[in-house]
Amino acid sequence: MSVGIRHDDLRRRNRAMVISAVRRASQPSRTEIAAATGLSHSTISTISSDLIAEGILAEAKSGEPASMKRGRPQVALALDPKAAAIVAVVLSLNHLSAAVIDYAGNTIVEDSAKLSTQKMSAEALVEECVGMVRRLVRRVDPAEGRVLRIGLAVQGITDSGSRKLLWSPITPHDDIPFADRLEEEFGVPVTVENDCNMIAEALRWRNPERYRDDFIAILLSHGIGMGLVIKGELFTGTLSSGGEFGHMIHRPDGALCRCGRRGCIEAYAGNYAIWRNARLGDENAEPLADLSDADIKALADAARDHDGPERQAFRKAGEAIGFGLGSMFALFDPAPLAFVGVGATAFDLMEPHLRAALAKTAGGVHSKAISFDTEPDEVPLIKEGCTKRALLYVDQEIFAPAAAPRRTDVAEA
Repeated sequence: MSVGIRHDDLRRRNRAMVISAVRRASQPSRTEIAAATGLSHSTISTISSDLIAEGILAEAKSGEPASMKRGRPQVALALDPKAAAIVAVVLSLNHLSAAVIDYAGNTIVEDSAKLSTQKMSAEALVEECVGMVRRLVRRVDPAEGRVLRIGLAVQGITDSGSRKLLWSPITPHDDIPFADRLEEEFGVPVTVENDCNMIAEALRWRNPERYRDDFIAILLSHGIGMGLVIKGELFTGTLSSGGEFGHMIHRPDGALCRCGRRGCIEAYAGNYAIWRNARLGDENAEPLADLSDADIKALADAARDHDGPERQAFRKAGEAIGFGLGSMFALFDPAPLAFVGVGATAFDLMEPHLRAALAKTAGGVHSKAISFDTEPDEVPLIKEGCTKRALLYVDQEIFAPAAAPRRTDVAEA
């Protein structure tokens, strides 16, 4: 038995390639699509005509004046905003936001709200998400595109199969079935994604030259999270979201972590841990439920101003992250890193101690060659990653769906 390649399979693959090229390049000409995909001009012409007729693509005049080019002006192709819509939902500690996004990636409507996530029941938390999405969808004219996908990004450990939130520091409840309830309400597929994975997804689209085959995104916020891309693929583990860098052990039986265990990297480098070391000097003190960005920035200003407990707190944070990265790099080759979140605004205070700790590990042998970048605000990145993930699903699974393999009998000699 062998699997035959049908004409429909080839056509589907070529459709997917054309849609992907348009999404990545933003209004490319047919010539530019040919260069990006390797497809012939006749194939691209046929496929693009079909996609335009179906309302998936549209022709748009190139922004470059015709006088700048010789011959016939190039006609650019663009994603038709009204072809579809998706909803991106971001749930974090005490905060919920959502947006309806058109097929071209533009925000149609959005909303946000403050919640007391640690005091709410699991049912109330789910219903807050459902209610916000319902209100937003009602504000959208159906002519602007039918919602075909909902993506929820949340802080914590998620299950890719059941699409549940397995565990999160933002709530005392486990195994929360967000996807089931959202699908029941809106009748479209739903994914539940780890927020740091969505940060990595967004970085890959924003800066593909730096963030391509292998890179790491580390969230420095109330918690410490990681999005890990290996050989061009987002690492999500076998069942869950994977990459729980913040809960790797830095010091056995050490500082108290929000997760209830002791000695985690987060228990030294999370915002609450830095504040606890700087203001209380007691690693056994219960982690504060919430800290404002202004609190962390004030600690950083004090640490830059004088040597004291604030500076020592950032030193401990840098060391914990550095030793953790060294352990990782002993398994994986060193890769570019992006530090994201309000903690990244104080990265100058942590970096020397991070590098010193990293250099002491087997994985940090080439630590001087490891490059760092910072992004101070994680929320736009989480939303952007969630949006891209949902739109790619529409591209590949709805507008260019795979056909079932056809088995072809091969006579035995």
